[in-house]
Amino acid sequence: MTNEIPLSTPRRLALSQAHLRNSALFIVSVLAVFLVQPATPIRQLDFWLPFATLGITLIVWAGAGGEWPLKRGTLADAAVIAGIVLMIAALRYIDPLSAIITRSRPPDILTVSLALGVVAALALASLHSIGPKPARTVILVVLLIALLVILKWEPLTRNLSAGLRALQSQSVASASAFDIRWLGFSYIAFRLIGSLRDRAAGKLPAMTLREFITFVVFFPALISGPIDRADRFVKDLRAPFAFNLADATEGARRIAIGAFKKFVLADSLALIALNEVNARQVFPGGWAWLLLYAFTLRIFFDFAGYTDIALGVARFFGIKLPENFRNPYLKPNLTQFWNSWHISLTQWIRAYYFNPLTRALRQRNVSMVAIIFVSQITTMLVIGLWHGITPNFVIWGLWHGVGLFVHNRWSDFVKSRLAIPPERANLQRAMNIAGIVITFNFVALGWVWFALPTTTLALTVFQKLFGIG
Repeated sequence: MTNEIPLSTPRRLALSQAHLRNSALFIVSVLAVFLVQPATPIRQLDFWLPFATLGITLIVWAGAGGEWPLKRGTLADAAVIAGIVLMIAALRYIDPLSAIITRSRPPDILTVSLALGVVAALALASLHSIGPKPARTVILVVLLIALLVILKWEPLTRNLSAGLRALQSQSVASASAFDIRWLGFSYIAFRLIGSLRDRAAGKLPAMTLREFITFVVFFPALISGPIDRADRFVKDLRAPFAFNLADATEGARRIAIGAFKKFVLADSLALIALNEVNARQVFPGGWAWLLLYAFTLRIFFDFAGYTDIALGVARFFGIKLPENFRNPYLKPNLTQFWNSWHISLTQWIRAYYFNPLTRALRQRNVSMVAIIFVSQITTMLVIGLWHGITPNFVIWGLWHGVGLFVHNRWSDFVKSRLAIPPERANLQRAMNIAGIVITFNFVALGWVWFALPTTTLALTVFQKLFGIG
């Protein structure tokens, strides 16, 4: 006789449907890594970049607590990944289908098989040398950060392009940083780094290879996020699942809203939004402000639209991805703006950079004002560099870091000296409106650095905005 409580038929059915859902998400997400990767001027790179995504994810899974001895299910999941990769490579030999998944003809199967063997060997090495010793996960974290630096810093990316072109016997003189467009890797790297940091802190839940791969390359969030946390995602993945009308309706609603934001509002605003070309041609004054405000709204509707679509698609599968925007342009101060803009990124940075840094500074008896200054400045600098290692992104990060520090100091000053009594509701409302206007324009002016490629051009636009020169 057993003491196990028998599952009810509806729950058993829901668990069975969850298993089928998870299998489908796993396979579709692995395929999506190849499908969304754009073509590149370097031959076969549109195959090798997705391959590298899966390979790195497998190695990180092994280092972040993969099981040993490997279970039958793990080996089966690894075989599925290898089978999909080899199937894509095999399309090389079927001319009508050779570019149906990748944009160019895939490499030959022998080369791909050898590459799979190398990945398997590295994963096993990671499993043995890192997995049992969480402190060693820092090795993988450093390697991921180094790879991000290479991809974000144009001189390094251009040199990498030249090296890859040389391997393919292509013109090295034509090498460009734009040759290497690793779609979605910025988000993937942060999910991987977060998982490794959680592993080191003992907070990462035990995850099967299938669960971890699905979490990292989950197809609705692959291109533009949001940056989910492993512990939150795996709870949805393991929960009983049954397709229901409420989730489908909500998913369809979010997809429709996202499509309207992206393909109607954002794409229309893109026609007049500030860019490198019209920044040189626009007349000073009102026209320059029009271009800037168009960019300010366009970047929100574009990014928020993609996020809504991702959340809507995920909802169909019972996955509730975290919200990424909460009316950021209607916030009365910069702190609230950043608590409402790209929320998953700011929460990730807060958890893995800002909080550890402030704790470390407090332990060294640094003054609170200095802690706030260093933490806010460097945090926003990290966010700027995550977008790209260029002078303009550095200035954009510092722009917001200084703004956050000034707001923090002003807020402390106001609390002690200029507090508005509750009965002065109209005055409080007027102050909130003024705060919204000031914050919106401060953020909009910051987008000048973000939108333009050079500091010289950005300064020229500022001159046009304020009628200087």
